[in-house]
Amino acid sequence: MEELIQYVSNESLWSNIGRGALKILLIWLISIIVIRISKVAVNNILKIKTHASLRISERREATLVKLIENTVSYVVYFIAFMMILSVMNIDVKGLLAGAGIVGLAVGFGAQSLVKDIITGFFIILEDQFSVGDVVQIGPFQGVVEEIGLRTTKVKSYTGEVNIIPNGSIIEVTNFSIHNSRAIVDISIAYQDDISNAEEVIQALIEKLPLKYEQLVGKPELLGVQNIQASEVILRVVAETLPMEHHGIARILRKEIKDVLDENGIKSPLPKMVMYSAPEQA
Repeated sequence: MEELIQYVSNESLWSNIGRGALKILLIWLISIIVIRISKVAVNNILKIKTHASLRISERREATLVKLIENTVSYVVYFIAFMMILSVMNIDVKGLLAGAGIVGLAVGFGAQSLVKDIITGFFIILEDQFSVGDVVQIGPFQGVVEEIGLRTTKVKSYTGEVNIIPNGSIIEVTNFSIHNSRAIVDISIAYQDDISNAEEVIQALIEKLPLKYEQLVGKPELLGVQNIQASEVILRVVAETLPMEHHGIARILRKEIKDVLDENGIKSPLPKMVMYSAPEQA
């Protein structure tokens, strides 16, 4: 009992405990300051990027900020924890060696999971596609519903939701980044006046940009695309907003059909020619 009292009343013991506690507190405060500074830096970097020519959506920005902040926090807290263990005279090398062996075993068993996470991180970081974009990923085509670190969900036009592991995404075709083009072919009867038909169509397409906001500029009448036995084919090309070309193509067909009917320009009709061979004596 007397030895315990002497040990507890030793000034050097409490001095060492005080220095250790002060070191631990200092390490903890420094780690918190580093995390806060890193969060501010990440937010400022992304704010600068939003003013650049390549913009990112608010959803992707929030996802990316949260991802980077969590990663930095985990790294800083892990380093601080190792330093605190060193202050407490605990063998950190042995812990790291054991953790390395366990991590190696887990890594061999979860290679696909790690690949999915790394690929998902770069999909978000590089802004390859966003929620709401129309994409083609392998055999799957549709609207992106969700982008995660491990999987991406693509909803097809018929309603199926395809869940694709990010690690299997090798090639992506994004249809929503640039403007689309609507291509419409119009058949005119062979005997009709082609110049008159072109004038009528040209007068129509001059008015269309004011009527349909999906159009980017004025449609262009390219002229005669093909000549067949009973018809002449004219081609009209229109630049539209991304993925609006299907709807604009249908609108163009209707508008052109109506204006051709109003001006008496007929569509070609199928014809049949019958040939009677002369009878032999």
